[in-house]
Amino acid sequence: QVQLVESGGGLVQPGGSLRLSCAASINIFRINPMGWYRQAPGKQRELVATITSSGIRNYADSTKGRFTISRDIAKNTVYLQMNSLEPEDTAVYYCNAHLTSPGGDYWGQGTQVTVSS
Repeated sequence: QVQLVESGGGLVQPGGSLRLSCAASINIFRINPMGWYRQAPGKQRELVATITSSGIRNYADSTKGRFTISRDIAKNTVYLQMNSLEPEDTAVYYCNAHLTSPGGDYWGQGTQVTVSS
């Protein structure tokens, strides 16, 4: 069982920045990969960014160059720095952890990000 606690969402103007945090209840080296997904109203949940246990990062095309995923191993926490935010980034953002052993996918409760003037 893995618990994921997210924080950092909110309301921001277009062009602004936010940083999301996701704290895991276990050592994140057991999670491969760990990352962020988002779901806008009326749309399917989609990949935002992931990071593997060896530190390899993967981004959705829509977020490359604007978003950065990073981690603090000592804190078992993954971050998503979001810059140059656009109204199209408005969604509920979910932290995801794929446990390598014994396996399974876990989700956080979600945090709302709203980009609006």
